[in-house]
Amino acid sequence: MGKKNEKRMDHITWDEYFMGVAILSGMRSKDPNSQVGACIVSQDNKILSMGYNGFPIGCSDDEFPWAREGDPLDTKYLYVTHSELNAILNYRGGSLEGAKLYVSLFPCNECAKAIIQAGIKTIIYAEDKYAQTPSVVASKRMLDAAGVRYYKYSRTDREICFRV
Repeated sequence: MGKKNEKRMDHITWDEYFMGVAILSGMRSKDPNSQVGACIVSQDNKILSMGYNGFPIGCSDDEFPWAREGDPLDTKYLYVTHSELNAILNYRGGSLEGAKLYVSLFPCNECAKAIIQAGIKTIIYAEDKYAQTPSVVASKRMLDAAGVRYYKYSRTDREICFRV
């Protein structure tokens, strides 16, 4: 048997695949500073839902503020829905019990509450740049108490490109 009958060995891993979907989802965000994406996956590696950070449906991204500083009502923070919560709210199939969440940025405390309540049991995150903030410290405290496992996505040196 020649090479034609052997399977390809350089395929991407599940973690690479789903983190790629999460990052690609984040690219849909209109936020000029933060593009965060999330992908929720079943225990048998089926995509259940996706989300990215943005304003709620009906709240125009041309009319609501994208600023990060200033009067709280003139900044994005009181209006934006985070990618993890969007992914949870976008799911239409029933329970998320036991699911995995791939997310490009470690979840804040508010998203951690939703993740725990939804029954998601594993979080795979790409970045944790706000690890020392009260929001993320509280998030990890709650996730640990609730038995939600989390680990940092380990990047590969492989460059993923589109082949046609």
